[in-house]
Amino acid sequence: MTTSTLLSHDWFFTQVPSKGSDASEDWLPCSVPTDVHSELIKANKIRHPYKDLAEWESQWIPLSDWIFKTTFHVTASQLSEGNLDLVFEGLDTFCDISLNGQMIAKTDNMFISHRINVRHAIREGPNELALYFHAPKRTAHAIQEANGGKLPFFNGSSERAYARKAQYHWGWDWGPVIICVGPWLPVTLEHYTYRLDEVCINANVIEPGFTISTLSAMASIDPKCPSTKAGHCMQYTLKTRDGHIVKQAKKKVNQGVDWQFQPDEVGLWYPRGYGEQSLYILETALTDENDRVLASDVQRVGFRHVALIQEPLIDQPGSSFVFQINGIRIFCGGSNWIPGDNFLTQMAPETYRSWVELMVKGNQNMLRIWGGGIYESPALYNACDELGVLVWQDFMFGCAVYPSYTEMNRNIKSEAEAVIRRLRQHPSIVLYAGNNEDYQVAENFGVVDYNDNSGDYMGTKFPARHIYENLLPEVVSRLCNVEYVRSSPYGGENSYDTTVGDSHQWNVWHGTQEPYTNWDKLICRFVSEFGMQGYPDRRTVAEWTDDKEQLFPQSRISVNHNKAGGFERRIELYLMENYRHAQDMASYIYYTQVMQAECISMAYRLWRREWKGPNRQYCAGALVWQLNDCWPCVSWAICDYRMRPKPAFFAMSRELQTYTIGVKRELITDPHDDPLQYGRIHEIMELWGCNSSLDAKRVTAKINVYTLEGDILHSRDFPVELAPNVTTEIWKDDIPGQIVRSHEGSSPKVLIVQALLLDESGVIIHRHASWPHPFKYIVFPEPDLKIDVDQDEVRLSCSKPVKSVVLDVKGDDDYEWTDQDVDLFPNDPQTIVVKGLNGREVTARYLGDGSA
Repeated sequence: MTTSTLLSHDWFFTQVPSKGSDASEDWLPCSVPTDVHSELIKANKIRHPYKDLAEWESQWIPLSDWIFKTTFHVTASQLSEGNLDLVFEGLDTFCDISLNGQMIAKTDNMFISHRINVRHAIREGPNELALYFHAPKRTAHAIQEANGGKLPFFNGSSERAYARKAQYHWGWDWGPVIICVGPWLPVTLEHYTYRLDEVCINANVIEPGFTISTLSAMASIDPKCPSTKAGHCMQYTLKTRDGHIVKQAKKKVNQGVDWQFQPDEVGLWYPRGYGEQSLYILETALTDENDRVLASDVQRVGFRHVALIQEPLIDQPGSSFVFQINGIRIFCGGSNWIPGDNFLTQMAPETYRSWVELMVKGNQNMLRIWGGGIYESPALYNACDELGVLVWQDFMFGCAVYPSYTEMNRNIKSEAEAVIRRLRQHPSIVLYAGNNEDYQVAENFGVVDYNDNSGDYMGTKFPARHIYENLLPEVVSRLCNVEYVRSSPYGGENSYDTTVGDSHQWNVWHGTQEPYTNWDKLICRFVSEFGMQGYPDRRTVAEWTDDKEQLFPQSRISVNHNKAGGFERRIELYLMENYRHAQDMASYIYYTQVMQAECISMAYRLWRREWKGPNRQYCAGALVWQLNDCWPCVSWAICDYRMRPKPAFFAMSRELQTYTIGVKRELITDPHDDPLQYGRIHEIMELWGCNSSLDAKRVTAKINVYTLEGDILHSRDFPVELAPNVTTEIWKDDIPGQIVRSHEGSSPKVLIVQALLLDESGVIIHRHASWPHPFKYIVFPEPDLKIDVDQDEVRLSCSKPVKSVVLDVKGDDDYEWTDQDVDLFPNDPQTIVVKGLNGREVTARYLGDGSA
């Protein structure tokens, strides 16, 4: 059996003095995994880069070489084993490894592990291991200059494209420039006679019917091991998670198993909301003639069938982009994931789990792991497996024209094979995408020729087509059963085609800077990115600096904590279009947050409406940019760096409930008989309901039309059956009580439509409030908002409609809210549970609260 010794303690590190320098090496103690920045912060050698403007004080770190070293002891009994390996799970990035003064390996890829047989260099007693990390920025620049020079890119700096390293380290439009270096994952010493090198498993569900499951598995032995003997065999055992044996077999060493299961033998893995997340354990063991285990492997598997449905559409151009799991078509509502910290060694397994749990609380069912970060921790994928969250996995290429030459392609192929082998047993992973936005970069710089379909692209101005269209699809198809697309986004004629493939819909915020009320006009077959910026929680803002005089939106420190180019113009554009707002920090936090919430919720409401059944699934999903932050900042994230949900998180959660009701309002001008005169201006509303379950649901859709003073002008009930897994249109007509105008010189009434969805027992299962846009025109009366606190419950009521209520508690303590950013109406009180509140005083912000 393999015995592992974790080499985590008794490490030291130092900066390598530059040539000609008379500085001596200053060795500081550390533990591994780690990175240079984290250790220098702990040693008080640098200020934390997240504070003030300190990010720019540590830019010398990636321009320096660094050495990490440790001494470990090896016993005679360990030396008697057949093999001794040093295993480096992750070295960031350009590293020379030496043992007892002998060079044993060089590495140049942060994303893959390295197993090195050290029998020839190791000795009994003390052994010195040294890791010499070359300056990542200098090294990447040198590789760039030696292999064709600078290529087009967005974000960061050009040399990043030549380093197989987390690209966001070079800075992004939401993240700082912190180029880390060091042993970022564990280092272990393993000794063994026999070791299973790989167990290749393929678990699937057979269509049609999706009832028969299959599993094939084949184990291979590390080629360094001695030859097996006649009595040796391989044992395969499939168990439930509680240890019940489902099936087992004993095979010859060079034989695998090929099993088929009936529906009563194994359960299927489903995304949350559609069935159980059934998971099984496959134990594989090499045994001798006495059934003694010589080597073993344990992997978790799930049985599911995945298809990406791209079929022609009725009444609209292009084709669908629908994820189908076990025969069920899923509307995917979820988020994009960036690395949870710039210092990845600070991310604990339980933190990853908490992020996925937070997604599930927000009714999300898909996570896209973005291509400028890392192939994530097993803890993240395990949590998605267990909680039923689908995973869209990008390969780690983002926003650049990447080079493609022999040595680079060798490196990338090794990376891709290692990644697929590591991830392929996760049933949550349903798609691989070749990169993030690289085709858009190539199109914007005019370096891609789509008329060239030769397959020979390494000599073109867009050489990475070889990687995305030849290298990666071959690896994916050979090693797993998950579908691959060449890029995100990818489309028909180009990557901006919204009728084919997935789209990054940035014509709100970027691009044409459309009003967010136009989301229905910006429909895409699958929106894999879209978003709106909003400030983080006030407690997170306070982390930026200890200088309270700098805590205003336009301070140098505040501006440094928003990396989006031109963000001032964009935030103010959308604020000024929609809101009267104040400029103090507390108000700016509030108004940007509720604007973000309004924007995001409207997108989900309008796009989910377009889920209208086979051949009419005009929009099959939307993934907000982004779920999380990697540092305390202003960004598009719906939860900030400290995992504090913004109001947008809750607004999005409401739109992703199983049953929802939606309203769309629109001003219509009927032309006059005389073309020189103004026509008839009236306001219509459309009402619909969504049902993402697989069963029809009998409900009552109810509308109340309110004035600002709380009077009901009209009320109407619509008994309706919401068809399963589809949108049901309910009603369309003029808004009752609204005046008909003959010209723009007269103002419409300010009427608010309260839309309720009630189940058969009369319980409200979803609420939506449709207010006239823009909100800046509304003169809000005092709503007589009442806040009643009973331990951990907050009951809200009012005498007049009130918009965008956001609650807070005085002090710096954190609380877990079940809802935020709610709209209230008379005679419809709402209760919000606040974990840990214990009766403390609650304050509220809302539109018209006197702050603007």
